[in-house]
Amino acid sequence: MFQRFDKLQIDLPTPDKADPKAAAAVQELMGGRFGEMSTLMNYMTQSFNFRRKKKLKPFYDLISSISGEELGHVELVSATINSLMEGATDDSPDPDAPLANGLDGPNLHHFIVNAQTSIPGNSMNIPWQGDYVFNSGTLVLDLLHNFFLECGARTHKMRVYEMTSHPVAREMIGYLLVRGGVHTLAYAKALEELTGVDVKKMMPIPDLDNSKYAEAEAFEMQGLHRKLFTFSPDDYRDIDKIWIGNHPDDGKPLEVEIGMPEGGEKPDFEAKTEEFAPGYDVDYFYDIAKKLQDRM
Repeated sequence: MFQRFDKLQIDLPTPDKADPKAAAAVQELMGGRFGEMSTLMNYMTQSFNFRRKKKLKPFYDLISSISGEELGHVELVSATINSLMEGATDDSPDPDAPLANGLDGPNLHHFIVNAQTSIPGNSMNIPWQGDYVFNSGTLVLDLLHNFFLECGARTHKMRVYEMTSHPVAREMIGYLLVRGGVHTLAYAKALEELTGVDVKKMMPIPDLDNSKYAEAEAFEMQGLHRKLFTFSPDDYRDIDKIWIGNHPDDGKPLEVEIGMPEGGEKPDFEAKTEEFAPGYDVDYFYDIAKKLQDRM
């Protein structure tokens, strides 16, 4: 079962401008083949279907704990897209067409379908697909796929980072570059435990050095590249049988942290009257509430 907390994994900067083009690019990190919906659903499905959980508990715990983190990553990417869309229709050139700016956006669904919010799809507005999930039932093969998936996800994050300088997008990507690096290394170490093959020699794919990304480097200064969270107060603690040793970049000890990151506040956006969202008149709402109370 799951427990939910009303926080993002990090604080995002307050957006100072809208950037629908950046929002469209970030959608790839949401619902693309290597996006956060894919990492979540791959690991979650594998954890649901895992055989011999007690016998292979450290590996079950690893996949389960990372799937808990990935759920928060989907939420974080969604909040980033919503932040990038904030204010996109505030200065329409046509008073009779308050959504006219949407015609210049690369993703019309952001304006027509979702009221300027995130979509469970990729940068070309193709919906996320269930056949992105790989769950062979063979532990080594699943872990190898997960390693590959994290490498692909990192590549796409690096490319989207280089497509936009918007501070909200870059803060989110910087964080996910660090956390994705943790997952890449974790799956490599798990494969090494099972097979004896030093998968770490395949890294970097393409590069695990975050020093060129200022936002990522700031999170590494907090030691987040060395921490693997259980995302549970009591369970999945046997990840410490795999997440041991020193980090290959700085040589400092790897750490298992019980629970989850402290987190940050969720943005709360105002109504978009031109989108009829959330779609009720406040005075009318109170009038209905009064009528209902009078009948009680």
